[in-house]
Amino acid sequence: MLFPLAKRSSVKQCANDILTTSLQGSDDNIGSAQETEPVSASRLLSTLAPVALYAAIWLALFLILRRVFVRKYQARSYLNTLKEEERSPQLPPGLFSWIAAFVKIPDSYVLTHHSLDGFLFLRLLKMAVITCFVGAAICIPVLFPVNITGGGGQEQLDILNLSNVSGTYWRYFAHTACAYVFFGFVMFMITRESIFYINLRQAFLMSPLYAKRLSSRTVLFTSVPEYYLHESRMRDLLGDHVKRVWLPTDTSELEEKVEERDKIAMKLEGAETKLCKLVNAAKLKAEKAGNSREEEMAEINGHGSTESGSVAARWISAKKRPTHRLKPLIGKKVDTIDWSRAQLEKLIPEIEKEQAKHRAADTKKVNSVFVEFNSIGEAQAAYQSLTHHQALHMAPRYIGITPTEVIWSNLSIKWWERVIRVIATTAFITCLVVFWSIPVAFVGAISNVQNLICIIPALSFINDIPTAIKGVVTGLLPVILLAVLMSLLPIILRMMAKLSGDPTKSAVELTVQNYYFAFQVVQVFLVATLGSAAASAVGDIVENPTGIPGKLATSIPTASGFYLSYFVLQGLGVVSGLLVGLAGLVIAKVLSKLLDSTPRKMYKRWISLSGLGWGTVFPVYTNLFVIAICYACIAPLVLLFAAIGMWFFYFAYRYNLLFVYDIDVDTKGLVYPRALQQLFVGLYIAEICLIGLFAIQLGDKSALGPFILMIVLLIFTFLYHASLNAALDPLLKYLPKSLEEEERRLLAAESDLPANERADAPTNGFEKAGAAEDGYLDPRVPPHEKPGMIKKFLRPDIYTDYPTMRRMVPRSFADPDALYAPEVERDAFFHPSVTSEPPMLWIPRDSAGCSRQEVHDTGKVIAITDVAAHFDEKNNLVWDPEAEVPIAEPKIYY
Repeated sequence: MLFPLAKRSSVKQCANDILTTSLQGSDDNIGSAQETEPVSASRLLSTLAPVALYAAIWLALFLILRRVFVRKYQARSYLNTLKEEERSPQLPPGLFSWIAAFVKIPDSYVLTHHSLDGFLFLRLLKMAVITCFVGAAICIPVLFPVNITGGGGQEQLDILNLSNVSGTYWRYFAHTACAYVFFGFVMFMITRESIFYINLRQAFLMSPLYAKRLSSRTVLFTSVPEYYLHESRMRDLLGDHVKRVWLPTDTSELEEKVEERDKIAMKLEGAETKLCKLVNAAKLKAEKAGNSREEEMAEINGHGSTESGSVAARWISAKKRPTHRLKPLIGKKVDTIDWSRAQLEKLIPEIEKEQAKHRAADTKKVNSVFVEFNSIGEAQAAYQSLTHHQALHMAPRYIGITPTEVIWSNLSIKWWERVIRVIATTAFITCLVVFWSIPVAFVGAISNVQNLICIIPALSFINDIPTAIKGVVTGLLPVILLAVLMSLLPIILRMMAKLSGDPTKSAVELTVQNYYFAFQVVQVFLVATLGSAAASAVGDIVENPTGIPGKLATSIPTASGFYLSYFVLQGLGVVSGLLVGLAGLVIAKVLSKLLDSTPRKMYKRWISLSGLGWGTVFPVYTNLFVIAICYACIAPLVLLFAAIGMWFFYFAYRYNLLFVYDIDVDTKGLVYPRALQQLFVGLYIAEICLIGLFAIQLGDKSALGPFILMIVLLIFTFLYHASLNAALDPLLKYLPKSLEEEERRLLAAESDLPANERADAPTNGFEKAGAAEDGYLDPRVPPHEKPGMIKKFLRPDIYTDYPTMRRMVPRSFADPDALYAPEVERDAFFHPSVTSEPPMLWIPRDSAGCSRQEVHDTGKVIAITDVAAHFDEKNNLVWDPEAEVPIAEPKIYY
């Protein structure tokens, strides 16, 4: 027993106080929709005004900073590490003149110069804006008059909600009719976008540039039985169309050696750079003093002019050379350069010998196999076929993966181990989603120390802490802890996805998308909304218990008052910060000064672009879309505010995708149909809420008809959802065989055209992208006569079909028949440690000649150069971003 009986009641009261406090103040989202008073227009404006001012300040800061820090805010226009076909057009440098040029760039430019995922993310945001505006046009003219005159006794903006309708039979039919029309429109949009995506994805993957890529022709088989872990048997099983087979091996020991080699190489590079800097500083100091210390330093060190390190010995004493201890604090101190050379001289031959064994598969194999086929059609046939007669063997299969996204440690997972992992991680994520409020509540409880002490008397020592420190604990600590807690969530979700057995980073992102969407709906939406309804109804329920059903009917809609400001607050506040990215700018500048001590580190930071993890980006905005759908017929004003907020997000992400972001993980657009499917969650929640609200009014039979009609709509939605999945799911996963014939027919038709009118004719990309999005401005092989806007919108199966979509995808920025060097294709799906070569060291050139001698001496052990970087007259390390960098690696389009 933790507490005496006499204290139980006080402990219970403290717990209630803590729970209430934490729900109300510990998180920006969870429990934040709590409303106890009617929402007035003046209150709404007073909430939005400071945020608008905040956003205006940040926008002004963005307009100024984008002109000064071009590398940060227009990186994709200037980085020479990007190919010309990947760059965005340069914008005018004026404060406002860039806006017109930015608006003229079509969204499809992201598709042709960035990624399919990025293009479809913008399309999701644009779809949300359009759907919300259409929903507002449907619901507001009908429901505002009905709600305002509903006689429910609400005040201020709450008279616009369903809660103001009371005991009037025919009025509820208006809400039901709007639900039928708007929810039907949402289902049409989901269907339309699914068809659009299927045709675009098919055109994207079947274009010559992508169809001939290695990833399009390679299938990964997991959970392969030991019998088939032989190249000859895999060829016998899969037929004559197999071009190459890779048998992954257990490389755990080799990985350790390669990591050690690279770590020592980087230590050597840092020591060489430090030595050159010390020598150059000594020489500059001597020249400034007007005397030379060469003879003096040579006598002190006793080195000859041809001996290793002799140049450095002329300028610095031996004890100033870079050193380190073999063990922290107590280890032997050694000369870093000499020690590193000796270690590398021993490690490099050992690693090369081990690598040869793994290339020949003369080591332990793991139960996965990569198989390359001659064509994408043959790869798809193998991918779609049932390969093994036993359940869960040689499955699941993956296609379209690149070597850089493989999670090699998951290739050794057996079929039964995968089942256990999936069950365990799913159970953990379910508990995390359901009970996430507990750690958040604890963090919130810290801000109320007395209640916390009430629950845990052992913490009473906090009262003895000095007031200043206590203020920090109760004020700043909860904010920091909550920020850390929320930042850990995506990390935890990705870790669980990897533990579940996903073998690629793209598969991990798709799994995380499901996890994070569940979290968003439960914790960010449902907990906030239901918590609001319960909190606002408590007072009146205590006084009038018999009025509970009626009070819930009026309280649930009033929670929408929070979302009126929530969308615009998110749009203005988050987007302004998203555009400026001040934290990233400051951190990059500070870290570059503190950490970038070698040319390699400076170069790596220069070429690095900000990235996006689609698994945690899509669910946030899908959930916002779900919230808008849920409140469409309950509080239609939310739709208008949602449209405005989502447009702000669209603008910010559009700019960043065009000029700032790069994408490390490419799902080939698979995140988009998953987000579309998740919108059905919004429809189900909205319909169930309306059924519940009408059910509350069944006591006086004032909502019997609408109640029955909403049940019918719920059943129809479920049946439509199931039918849509049954019809489209195979097309989302696989490429039909008929596409090969269709592609051959279209290519044959184009072969009769002049070279400048073919689909793969070279263009500057800008006009082609805009024309392709419209679909009918491009003179090359128009598949249809130009339709009207409404006809085109209503018939995506005709006017966004495969021949139309294939003109949107990039087709000509590389020769599809010469994508890879022979050795690149040969080594593609070996473990990176098997093909890893010793890194080339890059040190800066100094005026004393120390770097040239170090290049000569170290070059006997490992490749090293001192070109393209040097020390200036102030001994600062500099390099020319426009120069040819010796460690630059060409991008390989797997």
